[in-house]
Amino acid sequence: MPLADAMDMATAYSFSVSIDGVEVPYVMEVSGLKAEVDMITYSEQAKDGKFVARQVMGRAKTGQFNVVRGLTDSKTVTDWLKSVMQGDIKGARKTAEVCIYTSDGQPLRRLNFRNCWIKDVELGGTLKAGSTEALTEKFTVCWDEMEYA
Repeated sequence: MPLADAMDMATAYSFSVSIDGVEVPYVMEVSGLKAEVDMITYSEQAKDGKFVARQVMGRAKTGQFNVVRGLTDSKTVTDWLKSVMQGDIKGARKTAEVCIYTSDGQPLRRLNFRNCWIKDVELGGTLKAGSTEALTEKFTVCWDEMEYA
């Protein structure tokens, strides 16, 4: 769905992350959403002796993105990492989706990722007596294929 006005832009506060169709709860931040293509540079000598450098597009690159979510008693993320660490390739490969919404909650853009696996999990925040800071779980999702839907 398009934005209401041609001068409007999407906001960064309304999004969701799903892994194998299940929405990840308490997501606070997503970063590293980047699609990239290899650049191939080559040089040649023209008939007139002039040196010519060119660039052409290569293959699509694989990538990764980071998710920060509030720490809960859910072991979904750490169990996923455990599957990867145990070499369970079939169990470790998943699909992922990041959906960006308009300010009124309508889907604006979907980024679909295939053949995903989790690279790392990090406990965020400082364990400190008397702290009122929320603890987080940060994880990195690696992917083989990405498409804008």
